[in-house]
Amino acid sequence: MFFASDNWAGAHKSIAERLLTESTGFAAAYGTGDLDRKVEARFSEIFEREVSIFFVATGTAANSLSLASVQRPGGITFCHSEAHVIEDECGAPEFFSGAARLVAVDGEAGKIDPAKLSAKIASFPEDAVHHGRASAVTITQATEIGTVYSLPEIGEIAAISRKRNLPLHMDGARFANALVALGATPAEMTWKRGVDMLSFGGTKNGCWCAEAIVFFNPDQAREMPFIRKRAAQLFSKSRFIAAQFDAYFEDGLWLDLARHSNGMADRLRAGIGTSNSARLAWPTASNEVFAVVSKSAAKIAEEKGAKFYEWPVPAATPELVSESETLIRLVTSFATTEADVDGFLKCLAA
Repeated sequence: MFFASDNWAGAHKSIAERLLTESTGFAAAYGTGDLDRKVEARFSEIFEREVSIFFVATGTAANSLSLASVQRPGGITFCHSEAHVIEDECGAPEFFSGAARLVAVDGEAGKIDPAKLSAKIASFPEDAVHHGRASAVTITQATEIGTVYSLPEIGEIAAISRKRNLPLHMDGARFANALVALGATPAEMTWKRGVDMLSFGGTKNGCWCAEAIVFFNPDQAREMPFIRKRAAQLFSKSRFIAAQFDAYFEDGLWLDLARHSNGMADRLRAGIGTSNSARLAWPTASNEVFAVVSKSAAKIAEEKGAKFYEWPVPAATPELVSESETLIRLVTSFATTEADVDGFLKCLAA
């Protein structure tokens, strides 16, 4: 009953086997090998246009280097107030972009409010040298609280960004989960809605260590080879990231894994919805579930081996949780089983 994070799950068997196969022999280094080129071409097929791909080790690196590539002196990047880049990356986006700032924008359900974004951007006029200048916008898909931007919502954020010629970045640590939740194609959820850059995550969805920065306009990626190298993110044996993505994409495995983890989350949502000792904190659509659980039930579940995180109560809803309750986050993965879910639900019923 491991629901602490999808990062706790191992690697899918097909991906592990592909790494083992690639571990013998020789291949050109630093992203110049045949397998690297094959996977780069596969990304272009998946996104239905020519894209530029840069492998990195972590989602933090993908986010930070993406944003660094579009910063200017005094730069401002706008993000949701609960976004991973501003809450959980130890200042890495600011560090790698030369002290560019992150400015938080509020919005319900973990999503940037378009009107508030417009107002925030307007508060940084282009010629106001003392305040800094708008440089980029970033959204998280799926969001930090398990919700998903609809295609029209992405398009609306992109339209606001374009008015000031601001690149739009998408943090896609759980990209596949959001994609299958919407029933969209990768192109529909990104560049066709105005996204310029994507942090494409594979690690949370069955890979061992595979993240990529995707530029939908290769001309915008001209500085990235140097930014990545300077940040110590250029792998010499890059074929081992390429091998993971090669297996990840084969026969749609990446989408199947996301459908499974989302399906297990659906099973959790359904069970919690009928529980007497727990309730859903808010609606979610990806593989994250947030629940208000009695402290006694949470203790029983932990004693029986369930792993999950207690979660801070959102400042906007302090009344969400009573003194006898706690807010928890449950994250499913490709490795979650029905028995895991049912066992946890049984703990709540004890």
